[in-house]
Amino acid sequence: MQIPLESIKQVASFEELITTDFAGSINAICWERTLEGDFAEIVNKLSNIDNTILIDEEQLSQLLLSPKGQLARKTLLEDFQQLKAIGASPELNVLKDYEKDEDYAVFPKDVYSFHVDRSPIPVATFLCTYYGDSSEIVSNSEAVQKIILPEIRTELRKLYKGTEEGFDAFLIENFYDLHYQANQNANIIQFGTGNLWKIAVDHPKMKVAPCIHRAPQEKSGQKRLLLIC
Repeated sequence: MQIPLESIKQVASFEELITTDFAGSINAICWERTLEGDFAEIVNKLSNIDNTILIDEEQLSQLLLSPKGQLARKTLLEDFQQLKAIGASPELNVLKDYEKDEDYAVFPKDVYSFHVDRSPIPVATFLCTYYGDSSEIVSNSEAVQKIILPEIRTELRKLYKGTEEGFDAFLIENFYDLHYQANQNANIIQFGTGNLWKIAVDHPKMKVAPCIHRAPQEKSGQKRLLLIC
């Protein structure tokens, strides 16, 4: 995987992933892994879903799987257990696609747009794609917050009906401030399949800028197996 060194740090174990702090321009930490097992089999066992399904550990344990499917399940359960042990609340999803913001006024505010996560507490987001297209990341130095672009700011002011003093609060309350535009020649990196990531969120107590990322445009008919917390 090609790594933009100014924003991503690679580690070699789960222990290193959780003990390595964000610092300076580093706001994403990646435990790069090559996983064994048939994760597609797990997805196919749940192929009757229309769009998205949340799988818990009990459901996962009850699936009838081949030896390779069992190997994939073992990895999933181990990731669940390790994340729960540090106080996280992992969720495992099989999804076809996310809901798109089709009725946007100025720009779409869905997860297919480059964005940052906002959290009420200063914790990191963990995520891993086991099957299907993976999310994408861009360095903060290669993207700009959309609300500071003059043409977008002008359109947002047309939507806002209050006083000048309340405009910035309006942008935050409606999540416009979370979205970014990548530079024309930005180096956009895929998270990759099997890699477990820790990324920084938007919170006043975070020591680094939040990580800018987006969901991939899924291939038609192909589902993703994604863990996030």
